[in-house]
Amino acid sequence: MSETRDATFEEGVQRPLRLKALDGDDVQVISALVQDSVLPASEMTWKKSDRRFAMLLNRFRWEDPATTREAERVQAVLCIENVMAVRSQGLDPRERDTVLSVLAMVFSPGEDGAGTLRLILAGDGEIEIEIEALEVILRDVTRPYGAPSGKAPKHPE
Repeated sequence: MSETRDATFEEGVQRPLRLKALDGDDVQVISALVQDSVLPASEMTWKKSDRRFAMLLNRFRWEDPATTREAERVQAVLCIENVMAVRSQGLDPRERDTVLSVLAMVFSPGEDGAGTLRLILAGDGEIEIEIEALEVILRDVTRPYGAPSGKAPKHPE
């Protein structure tokens, strides 16, 4: 007879993330994981016919505190489904090479499961996404790599 045991946190460290948010609490978890992600503006798209908004992020691996090795990033897809409209402020759509930094995601529920998901960016930029039903997917798509700075992002207190 084999012995069973609980998995440890350390056993999951190198696995790619695959998360889905279906309510406001779930969005807070994904928001914490995408904080300080960077991407060129050219790496986001809204497929109006598919009702999908997606971004290819260079995500800092907050889930792995990097106490024994260098800080890491991983490329991840952030996909928002059931999108009815997308608006932005503080972004010039012609500046496709502009590097954006995600600070947070905030969900404001509306009626019957609809609502607004806001992606708050550094430098006073914001993307507001109207959704019919909340479904946000975060999926790592590459192996982790050393963060170019070698350090975790820091924010003034």
